[in-house]
Amino acid sequence: MSTTTTDKNRWLIAVSAILIHVSIGGIYAYSIYQNPLSETLGWAVSDVTLAFTISIFVLGLTAAFLGIFVERYGPRIAGLTAAILYGIGTVGAGVSVQLQSLPLFFATFGVIGGMGLGIGYISPISTLVAWFPDRRGMATGMAVMGFGAGALLTGPVGNFLIQQYSISTAFYGLGATYFVLMTLGASYLKKPPDGWLPSGMTEDDLAAEDDEGGIWGDLEELTAREARKTPRFWMVWLIIFINVSAGIMLLAFASPMLQSIGGASATTAAFIVGYIGIFNGAGRIAWSSLSDYVGRTAVYGAFFAIQIVAFFLMPQVSGVWILAGLLFLIITCYGGGFACLPAYLSDLFGTTEVGAIHGYSLTAWGLAGVAGPTLASVILESTGDYTTALYIINVVLIAGLLTVGALRWRINTIEDAQTAPVTAAGD
Repeated sequence: MSTTTTDKNRWLIAVSAILIHVSIGGIYAYSIYQNPLSETLGWAVSDVTLAFTISIFVLGLTAAFLGIFVERYGPRIAGLTAAILYGIGTVGAGVSVQLQSLPLFFATFGVIGGMGLGIGYISPISTLVAWFPDRRGMATGMAVMGFGAGALLTGPVGNFLIQQYSISTAFYGLGATYFVLMTLGASYLKKPPDGWLPSGMTEDDLAAEDDEGGIWGDLEELTAREARKTPRFWMVWLIIFINVSAGIMLLAFASPMLQSIGGASATTAAFIVGYIGIFNGAGRIAWSSLSDYVGRTAVYGAFFAIQIVAFFLMPQVSGVWILAGLLFLIITCYGGGFACLPAYLSDLFGTTEVGAIHGYSLTAWGLAGVAGPTLASVILESTGDYTTALYIINVVLIAGLLTVGALRWRINTIEDAQTAPVTAAGD
């Protein structure tokens, strides 16, 4: 029996999730620390960058192995744990700077902060999916948009604190702010009661089927362990890996690419790169909301089709702003891939352990964060230009589109098996 009675407001649940994701999304503003740390402490740029790499890598590992922790103890405990770890990691980075200890900086910002990132990223997702069975894509897109837009808040605030006070003060102030915002968000998080449905939605709606197991219905209800053994999980994993690799490659080389291919000045390139965060965040909410109406598989197919055309055109365009437009379009697909992922996993595997399944899938992000820029760097050093790198990435994107097609076929096969009439014994 469904019910609409609850002591929580699902839109405030969404706001709570956004508070957590905006806070941890500050990691995207890490570049504001690069020059100050190198110039003030004499740390090599590669060492400063390594701290960021460690945090993202630990994020992926934590999301993968502690997803089951989120499912077992619930979003509130998980969110509070993330607030403590991320707060300690950021404040600890300030202590590291004062002590001028690079190893301590790696341990605090990279490892402890990275663990807070991983738990904080996945802690509200399964809760949002449960509160918005009618608009999974939009709900998770709002939260993940917060992660993408976090740099827009941390960037100017952190830069102000660095300029007016010190690097360590910036870490102290931001760490305390993150802790407060994440604690507020986590304190309100709670899964809906069993059988709860939003007003105007019925159990018949919940069971309604569309072309991929139902916009509101699920293909199957599986545990995280069961999901990992299915071919469709690894197809989704590969899709995310390819999509993220392409996007991160552009994020890593956007400025020099704009200058090399588009002929932009360093100032113009920096100005254009500054807008990437806006398109990253906008793509997350726009694509995920659209997926509620056209289906997640169709949207992922669109991601690859758009990027195949864009990557093919990029080496051939002559105007810097045309090149920037293609770059922005690709970045919306990059952000949209993250935003649609939790809802897609819920469609395919149900909501019972979607937090843990989501965590496992994010290992694709961690590996892509290394593979994308590394591949581009190797090709650039070998050829001396970006054209070859763009074309090779394009070949990989074609493989991604084929994977989406294979996943579509796999989903249809499962649906056909579920709807096939059962033949009586002896017939």
